[in-house]
Parts: sequence; structure tokens; C-alpha cells
Amino acid sequence: MNPAQLKKTTVKASRVTKKLRRRFDLTQSAISLLKSQLHKRREAIPAAGKATSLLTWFEVIGYTVLLESDIALGKHQIGRSSYSEVVLYQRLHNALQKINPKKPDEAIAAAIYQVTSIESSDLLENNRRFHKFLTNGVEVKYLYNQEIVHDFVWLIDTSNLLNNDWLVINPLTVIEGSYTHCPDVVVFINGLPLAVIASIQLSDEQATFKEGYQRIQTYCQQIPKLFDYNTFLVVTYGNRARIGTLTSDWQEFLPWRTIDGEDFPAKGATELEVLIQGIFDKRRFLEQVLHLIVFEENGSSISKKLLRRPFCTTQYPKKSLHQG
Repeated sequence: MNPAQLKKTTVKASRVTKKLRRRFDLTQSAISLLKSQLHKRREAIPAAGKATSLLTWFEVIGYTVLLESDIALGKHQIGRSSYSEVVLYQRLHNALQKINPKKPDEAIAAAIYQVTSIESSDLLENNRRFHKFLTNGVEVKYLYNQEIVHDFVWLIDTSNLLNNDWLVINPLTVIEGSYTHCPDVVVFINGLPLAVIASIQLSDEQATFKEGYQRIQTYCQQIPKLFDYNTFLVVTYGNRARIGTLTSDWQEFLPWRTIDGEDFPAKGATELEVLIQGIFDKRRFLEQVLHLIVFEENGSSISKKLLRRPFCTTQYPKKSLHQG
């Protein structure tokens, strides 16, 4: 790309930035529309559980927790203009500016464009592509002093956790095509939906973790765009909890047995408590995402795995990692 072509691209990127800024502020009419849509769908969509204890644990570890009903009423602005959007553009834009303070707006806009542009109809291919952006940064080009600059925009800040935006929404209505679903809990980091949690209600005596797994599989098939950005899947049942990835079978969804990755928690700690603190603690979450998720190819298939499972998911190991 020569300087003249890059200059045209830069102008386009600037326009994208302006459009993104304009779309951030939901107008009163848009809020009214959201309330109307939410009201119409309440009877058609199974009511999601309140997941009170689950949300409380996220608040304990420093996440902002919002109810979608409050968002629809205009009490909170999250930078989402319709139920078809799964990326919170305003939060993503603001976080990238904070994380990459020396990058021009054109670079930020170019990075957002790449991250939100879906190139394949294959969910796992899209997920692997995004994971590379998350771990390696987004490569961008922009014009500076009449020269082409090759640079990277980082989606998360591992050195300063305060630069990241930590948000949980309960539930989250997502529309894709003719399908509408309300995943119980969606965890956003910098406006990106990195985790989805399905909560099985205790009132259903026949409920099992398999039901939660099957619900997630339905989501993946009918609203796949939510999972292009996914790192972890979680199923909870009261104070019990299991974690897996996009390619895990339901038997591979396992409890998490350690909070700090070294020692087992005190007696009496619930599976839910241990999993939320062990996986979603801000620093541990970033460490898991950056270093402990791998994609393996076996012929034409892709497998996504979460490492450290022999220790973290075994209840009574003979030896800890530090014992050899």
C-alpha cells in the first residue's frame, strides 16, 4: 500500500471513528424502542434466573454488574444500540484508547474494524482468529508524517488491570436472524463478550449440568456471533459450577478446584465460589486467556483446550505441582 492509498484508508478510518462516537449516545427514541422490544419478548423468552449469588461473587472481585432490565430502562449506557450487537463498541473504543494512549484514532478504528469483521462462517475459525488478536495484538497500518507506520493495538492491558473494563450483564438478549435468546450471564472485558454462563434453576428437580451444556450448544448454533469472542463457557447449578470451552463435550465440563492455582480452598468453599474467584479474578483471568488456552488441529477439526486441568480439576491429587 503506497502513501496515497494509505491516506485514503486513513480518511475512511477517521469517518469510522466519528460514526462510532455518534452511535455511542443512545437517543431517547432508541431507549424507548429497546423498552418496547424487551416488553414484547418477555412472554416469548424463558425467564433467566436472578443468579444472585453468582453476581455477588463477580461484584466481590471487582466487576461492574448490570441487569439488562435497568439497561433497557436507560439507567445505564453500555454502548449497544440494538439486540443484534454483541460487542459493546463504546466500551471497546474507550478501553483501547486508554490501553493504547499513543496510538492515533485511525489505528484504534482500524483495530476495531478488524476485530468486529467476521471473515468466516466457521465459528471455531473466527474464535481462533480473535484469540490471536487477543494474545498477539491487532496489527494496523496508518500514515504518520507522510510515512506508513506498522504497529499493534492491544485489546487488553496486562500490566495495569485498571485500564481494562470489567463488566457482567444479567441476562443478555441477543438476536441473530430469526432467533432470540437470553444467555443468563455474559462477561465482557473491554466491551468484548469473553465468557457466557448458563444457570440451571434449582426448582427443576430433573435439571442436570447436561441441560446447561445443551442450552449453550443451542446458543452456539443459533446465535453464533456471540461466541466468536468466547474464551470460557460455564454452567452453574445452585452453588455447583463447571467450566469448559467451545469444543468441550458435556462430560468435559469440570469443576475448578483451586483459587490461586497452587493450593486448595478452605473446607466449605462452594464450587461456584472457587470457580469464579479461580477463573475470573482479574489477573488470573488474563493469565488464563493469554497463556493457558490452546487450539489443536487434528486433520480438518479444531480443538480448543484449557490447560492446567490435571491439577485444577482433580479433587484429591496425590501431588501438587510444587511437589513434583
